[in-house]
Amino acid sequence: MIETLKFEKLKWLHIQNPTDEDLIDLQKEFDFHPLDIEDCRSYTQRPKIDIYDDYYFLILHFPHFDNLKRFVKAKEVKIFWGKDYIITIGQAHWVVEDLFNYYKRNPGAFSDLISKSSDAVLYTILNRLINESYLLINQVGHEIDEVNRNLFSKNAEKTIEKISIIRKNIIQLNTIFKPQLRVFHKFESGEIKGFESKEDMEDYWGNILDLYQKMWDMIEDFEELTDSLSSIFGFVQANRNNEVMRTLTIISTIVLPLTFISGLYGMNLALPFEKTPFAFWIIIGICISIVLSLIIYFKRKKWM
Repeated sequence: MIETLKFEKLKWLHIQNPTDEDLIDLQKEFDFHPLDIEDCRSYTQRPKIDIYDDYYFLILHFPHFDNLKRFVKAKEVKIFWGKDYIITIGQAHWVVEDLFNYYKRNPGAFSDLISKSSDAVLYTILNRLINESYLLINQVGHEIDEVNRNLFSKNAEKTIEKISIIRKNIIQLNTIFKPQLRVFHKFESGEIKGFESKEDMEDYWGNILDLYQKMWDMIEDFEELTDSLSSIFGFVQANRNNEVMRTLTIISTIVLPLTFISGLYGMNLALPFEKTPFAFWIIIGICISIVLSLIIYFKRKKWM
C-alpha cells in the first residue's frame, strides 16, 4: 500500500510492504531504473547511492536493538530522492515510519522544515536516523562503563557474557558504519548536489557528515576500549586462578607429610612409639611441628 503526503508541490510516498504491483507502478510513474526496482525487492543490499540525471537512489543501513534490547541489528533504509518527491520503501528503520506518521498527523509541520524541498525532507530523515543511532551507540558506551566498574567483581560469568555481547554489538556497528563513510562523504564533496542550491544545504550535509564521523570515531574508541577491558579481565581471572592454585598447592604440601605419617602408622608393622602410652599425643605433636615448620618456611619465602 502506497501512502502519500503532499505539501505544495512536494510529495512523500511511503510503502511499508511493497508488492510487485506497487513497484511496477512506481517504475512507470517515475521512470526509475529497473535495477533500482530490483534492489527494492531484495534485502541486505550494500549501502550505496546511485546517481541519475533526475533522481538519486539510496540504500543505507542504520542500527537498532532487537526485541530483548541486547543485540544490535541492521535495518535497511531505501529512498528514491527526486526534485519534488521522496519515496521511502520497505520495512525500514522505525524512525522513518514514525517521522512519516508524525507529518501525517501534523501536516503543518512541513512548514518547519529548513526549506520546502525534497532535500530538506531527506536531511530531516537522515538527521533523525543518525541522532537515534547516536543514542544507541551511547547506550553501548554506558554498557562498557558498567563492565569497567564491575571488572573486579567476583561474578566472572556475568562479566564474560557482558563483554561478549558488547564485542558482538561493536562488530555489528563496525559492519554497518564503515561502508557508509564514503557514501556520506559524497554529500560534502559535492558529488551529491541535490536539487536545492549548494549554498542552501551545504552546511546541513556537513552537519550530517560530522555526526556520522563522530559516531564512527566513538565505535573505533569503544572497540579499542573493549579489547583492553577483555585483556585486563583475562589477566585478573588468570591471577585469581593462580592464587587459587597457590593456596591449593600450599594445603597439599602441608597435608602430604601428615598423610604419609597417618598412612605409615596404619600399616601392620612394628613402628616407633607404638607401645608407648602417649604414642597418640607424640605423633600429634610431630604432625603439629611439621605443619608449623612448613607455615614458617612458606611465610619466610613469601609464598603465603
